[in-house]
Amino acid sequence: MKLIIQIPCLNEEETLPAVLRDLPTTIPGIDIIETQIIDDGSTDHTVAVAQELGVTYIVRNKTNKGLARSFQKGIEHALLRGADIIVNTDGDNQYDGNSIPDLVKPIVEDRADIVLGDRDTASNMEFSALKRRLQAVGSSVVQRMAGIEVTDAVSGFRAYSREAAFSINVMTTFSYTTETLIHAGQMGLTIVSVPVGTNSKTRPSRLFSSMSSFIKKQALTILRSYVMYRSLNAFSTLGAVMIVIGIVPIIRFLYFYFIGEGGGNIQSLILGSMFLLAGYLTLVLALLSDTIATNRRLIEATLRRVRHLEIDQQMALSDAAEPPFVEAPQKKTASAGRK
Repeated sequence: MKLIIQIPCLNEEETLPAVLRDLPTTIPGIDIIETQIIDDGSTDHTVAVAQELGVTYIVRNKTNKGLARSFQKGIEHALLRGADIIVNTDGDNQYDGNSIPDLVKPIVEDRADIVLGDRDTASNMEFSALKRRLQAVGSSVVQRMAGIEVTDAVSGFRAYSREAAFSINVMTTFSYTTETLIHAGQMGLTIVSVPVGTNSKTRPSRLFSSMSSFIKKQALTILRSYVMYRSLNAFSTLGAVMIVIGIVPIIRFLYFYFIGEGGGNIQSLILGSMFLLAGYLTLVLALLSDTIATNRRLIEATLRRVRHLEIDQQMALSDAAEPPFVEAPQKKTASAGRK
């Protein structure tokens, strides 16, 4: 069984050595452990440091593509290299590499498809009180939308089984964390959380410039994912609310009409009719969007099959040529990955 540990990087020359140093060299149930970085257009010496420290694979973006696209690219490359399990960690050394055996254990034991690293945000003093509260609220929202139990929905410290990795389709350009969870929940994948260790903060996040920016982007990502993957629930609920709102003024108008005072309350009839019409159209939209969602699920199933075929074919030819977007694998040095 092969494990590939991937590390998306953007100018991480200072922290990358510490990340690699803490990665385990042996894990029960794992026969091969390899590493890869996804260099997202770094302008420092991240790639040189990775080569010097013996990273197995270096996947490069010519320009900065963002975390979500880099994550997807890394997943595809890891599948191409025959990974049975893929662990994603961050290049800023936020997560403790010694927790990786705990992450992969549920997948090795065939108890989970995706494993999330729970940072215990409720009591982690590395986070401010506001951030701890927002993390709890955000995880609760994702939990309800995805129909799964998660306590740290935005944790980037995760493990994916091979089949779960084949199902990943990241649409947003901001972050993959919440979208992939909602998608996985709708697909019926088994997701579990395990406690993981964290390290002291080394630098401010490059993913967002402020807390308000983070909240806005995450809210839009969650809303978009909910509409995309649970469109029938989203639009039917909205339509039902509009219909209920429309019925209230109409009942009011009818009351006054039957007591002989309907002429002065025609505005209630107009307002109610508008809401009823809007609610009806929204329900129609719910049915249409559900049809589109069903179509999308069929397309995703086809895409998984195509990925399987493409990757199996490329793996068969990998001895003859390297993929065009990847540098040649680096030879692993004796010092690589040592604690």
